[in-house]
Amino acid sequence: MTNGKTVRLDFQSGFDMLDVVQMVSDHLGRMAGLDAESLHWVGVAVRESVINAVKHGNGHDASKRVHVEFTPLDDETPAGIAICVRDEGCGFDPDCVPDPLAPENLLRSSGRGIFIIRSFMDELVLRRAPEGGMEVVMVKRVPPPCT
Repeated sequence: MTNGKTVRLDFQSGFDMLDVVQMVSDHLGRMAGLDAESLHWVGVAVRESVINAVKHGNGHDASKRVHVEFTPLDDETPAGIAICVRDEGCGFDPDCVPDPLAPENLLRSSGRGIFIIRSFMDELVLRRAPEGGMEVVMVKRVPPPCT
């Protein structure tokens, strides 16, 4: 998924890099042609995935790292951006994540991250990374022009 334009961020597991990741996401999303609304939702999805990587994936372990890659999809139609967030944790089975809309989960204070990401992005893949940990691959496409 690399076209020579991929931007990679690799940082110690912690929340102090969230704003940097957000700025990179906004900048590269604008360069990819996303409109303001799409940029907002991509930002929410990216922040949520990084928070999940730090909190759930790496268990707040500062000795582990979070890896984020932004790849413009300018050679595709429609164009867009692919974002990959990888942690160094044990991983999980995406099929075992409880449904946040189930009545017994509605009042839970967590458990909506993947649901939110799936709602805001055009494509989402959750998989175990070959290097270890979990990998969240998200794609947002440039919306078609209004006619």
